[in-house]
Amino acid sequence: MNPIRNPFAPGAGTPPPELAGRDALRESLHVALERARLGRPAKSAMLVGLRGVGKTVLLDRVRDDAEAAGIHSVRIEAPEGRSLPALLAPQLRQALLRLSQMEAAKAYAIRGLRALAGFVGKLKLTYNDIEVGLDYDAEPGLADNGDLEHDLQALMEQVGLAAKAAGTALALFIDELQYVEEDQLAALITSLHRTEQRQLPVVLVGAGLPQLRGRMGNAKSYAERLFSFPEIGPLTADAARLAISKPLNDEGVRITDEALAEILRVTQGYAYFLQAWGSHTWLAAAGSPIGLADVQSASTTAVAALDESFFRVRFDRCTPKEKKYLRAMAELGEGPHRSGDIAACMNAKVSSLAPTRSSLIAKGMVWSPNHGDTAFTVPMFDAFMKRIMPGDDWR
Repeated sequence: MNPIRNPFAPGAGTPPPELAGRDALRESLHVALERARLGRPAKSAMLVGLRGVGKTVLLDRVRDDAEAAGIHSVRIEAPEGRSLPALLAPQLRQALLRLSQMEAAKAYAIRGLRALAGFVGKLKLTYNDIEVGLDYDAEPGLADNGDLEHDLQALMEQVGLAAKAAGTALALFIDELQYVEEDQLAALITSLHRTEQRQLPVVLVGAGLPQLRGRMGNAKSYAERLFSFPEIGPLTADAARLAISKPLNDEGVRITDEALAEILRVTQGYAYFLQAWGSHTWLAAAGSPIGLADVQSASTTAVAALDESFFRVRFDRCTPKEKKYLRAMAELGEGPHRSGDIAACMNAKVSSLAPTRSSLIAKGMVWSPNHGDTAFTVPMFDAFMKRIMPGDDWR
């Protein structure tokens, strides 16, 4: 079929043609943001889930919904190795400059920009990766103590006051939040707790791997009361069918029940894999209707493409010892697995492997669903490890 008309979009955060199965969560976040705008209690939210479930896509769609409703937003991705102040400062500056264009909020927004100058001026000594333009001189005593937790509270208060004066809310959308250092995460939680106490319209919608829930709890014990933690998992069977069938129908193409069932079986309902199989099936099919043989043919190219991109980019970040650890996990199956079982598979002591496990958790390759358990953060990674490190030579 015509590759130009291929409706499917496998990519990192690329919006799918049909965002199926997420309407209820979108509505609950819409309610939270609108409550915040009215000055009523509203929980911030952390979208947690494995790689490839569609967290980034959902985060961006909720942001689009918020902006369409007149709520101000900032969008941040938290890569490894960057400080939270460096990520926040430029985005908060932009938000305050936008708010300063509204007469009712101008004075509050300008004071917020003065707070930002104090915040950056003192914290730049600690976090030397902060790069942001400053529009006003600092106001002595405002967000300039040089202590991140205290200063971020003061800065976020000023941002909240400006948003309130403008009759709107500020929504912070932060992706890959699990990479933020724990002390900086604690400061962010504390600042949001302060704006909630003052009933200021500031809401955080974050996204991250499953370990984010535990990291936030470790950073501040009250995080579980301050945030909701909706788990983003595979799509239900009905939603997964819709994610494939509707884009095809929109192009005037049918797919047989057997072919659709096979796509659902091999993808296990994971959003990224649905897009990958949909795309490769489109390219493999000669025309409508798409049949089972088309899906089976597409599976070969889909797996090869995933191996070279989605899986390989994560595999290549690992050291030889880390790869061996992941291969031992794969030998035991999909998981999760006990640390002792992994160690036994590697003929090593649990204590000697603890640094390797910790490094893999920090890289976002594995996580611990329960004490002593280890699981892949990437769906189907066990099968990939067996393909890329076949046989027993890895031992």
